[in-house]
Amino acid sequence: MADMVKIATRDSYGNALAELGEKLDNLVVLDADLAAATKTGIFKKKFPEKFIDCGIAESNMIGVAAGLASTGKVVFASSFAMFAAGRAFEQIRNSVGYPHIPVKIGATHAGISVGEDGATHQCNEDIALMRTIPGMTIINPADDVEAKAAVFAAAEHDGPVYLRFGRLATPVFNNPETYKFELGKGVQLKEGNDITIVATGLMVYEAIVAAEELAKDGINARVINIHTIKPIDKDIIIKAAKETGKIVTVEEHSVIGGLGSAVSDVVTESCPVPVIKIGVNDRFGYSGPAVKLLKEFGLCSENIIETVKSALK
Repeated sequence: MADMVKIATRDSYGNALAELGEKLDNLVVLDADLAAATKTGIFKKKFPEKFIDCGIAESNMIGVAAGLASTGKVVFASSFAMFAAGRAFEQIRNSVGYPHIPVKIGATHAGISVGEDGATHQCNEDIALMRTIPGMTIINPADDVEAKAAVFAAAEHDGPVYLRFGRLATPVFNNPETYKFELGKGVQLKEGNDITIVATGLMVYEAIVAAEELAKDGINARVINIHTIKPIDKDIIIKAAKETGKIVTVEEHSVIGGLGSAVSDVVTESCPVPVIKIGVNDRFGYSGPAVKLLKEFGLCSENIIETVKSALK
């Protein structure tokens, strides 16, 4: 494919918050001493009076967020995914999830693509953790356009939301003039009846590239972007299962408890077909350049192509 503009979804997050600040007088953004990295610093620079740095105390930040949201504020609480979903899990469960308080958790630096920060910061378990919390909405946008739209949708949603953003700059393939974000609705990006590739986050573009290469070999793969992991779009998955017979899921997350597991839950109940999962295979990451790591872990178009061809044998 031709070279495309690349933007990290964490940048999209910061820019979307700054836009929201113009529209919402009751917006408050919290961070845990990582504003420069999570890009909430973009909002902070524009609206310092609406920004609170809670320091390196993520659990406390979630408590503060829950308190502010319970008074009618629209609250986004931000940190790295490892600390937002991992360290603060109990507070998210009990102070946000249990009372169903509409705190929006902006978790950046998710997955293997954190790169050089290494295994301690490469959170591949966050979607699995958040899926277990009743009433939690989980959004994992694929590019800049989708990420901004997701932030706007989260702000309007009456309930807790976990937003997953990346550190690595990724291709912007959605058209901002025509793109429409619908919470809980998957997006079919390519027609195909031989097999379905269901992807999320930065793996969506890799799935598109893989499908275009597969087409050259006469394999017509359907491509579906699942930006909302929970609640997942059952209809689009069941339709694909019935019409193509096999599904390959692709995610920058553990194969345990993430997109692959969510898709499997749907098809086993409604239309049992083989589901082959591409993701992090029950292992920790390690330090290295992000793009090289993604290839090392098979999170790339080349491995998607190989997996699809193997599934069709």
